[in-house]
Amino acid sequence: MWWRLDRKTFDAGKGAKNRRAMKKVVDSGEVPGILIYRGGVPIGWCALAPRERYPRLARSRVLAPVDERPVWSVVCFFVAKPWRRRGITRALLEAAVAWAGEHGARIVEGYPVVARRGAMPDAFAYTGLPGAFERAGFREVARRSETRPIMRREIRR
Repeated sequence: MWWRLDRKTFDAGKGAKNRRAMKKVVDSGEVPGILIYRGGVPIGWCALAPRERYPRLARSRVLAPVDERPVWSVVCFFVAKPWRRRGITRALLEAAVAWAGEHGARIVEGYPVVARRGAMPDAFAYTGLPGAFERAGFREVARRSETRPIMRREIRR
């Protein structure tokens, strides 16, 4: 819900209130992202929606729109610890592009974080890392901050 709410609302709803808000999104029929399973068990999540569903992006100078073209945004990932560093983020990105394309998207955009020095703790890489996006066919289209590229993949019909 971080990307869907302003900071004050998100902070006030931490925990159960934000979980209920996400459930409301799902109950409305909107699909807020995709899951990946192994052996019938969910092991990863990727939040994906048209950019306008994420008002926090609209308020960001660093992640402001690159142009007027409509995009779908991938804003966060979660991969279960035993499955990290096994290509799951790339698989999620490829599935996200396919799903978005099936629902009318022409461009999928992501906002990975670049580690400044050495390895980054997993908790801080929730928006993904550039390498996963590159391996999934995304390319950098803008960078207004040393650590936050905007990466896109165009969907060919």
